[in-house]
Amino acid sequence: MIDKMLLEQVLTEGMEGTDLFIVDVTIGKDNNIVVEIDSDTSVDIDECVRLTRLVESHFDRDKEDYDLEIGSAGLTSPLKVERQYHKNIGNEVEVLTADGRKLKGVLKAVDSEGFVLTTEQKVKKEGQKRPV
Repeated sequence: MIDKMLLEQVLTEGMEGTDLFIVDVTIGKDNNIVVEIDSDTSVDIDECVRLTRLVESHFDRDKEDYDLEIGSAGLTSPLKVERQYHKNIGNEVEVLTADGRKLKGVLKAVDSEGFVLTTEQKVKKEGQKRPV
């Protein structure tokens, strides 16, 4: 089995000097490795290829067979690390609350304790038929 901590260390060293960061690393059964990365600006395919080659140079497939997938966090992927929240300040996001409700709003602020989301709420004014 591939050592997850060693893999993360190799990836982190390979990202030094860039604005890339690790979002998630999973190693499944049969050494199926999925690495999700993000960036403060954008992730291009060349960076994914470079990191794939870097990992392949550190982990010999002849000694331990594995499948490797390195890709960027998609637009519809949930935010997993604090840095992603900071990146999305000012953007509209959808949040699933602890009680299962979905809220849509603009991410206003983030800190280690949580985040601030501004939402719009429909209110029915007196004398009107529909909420606005």
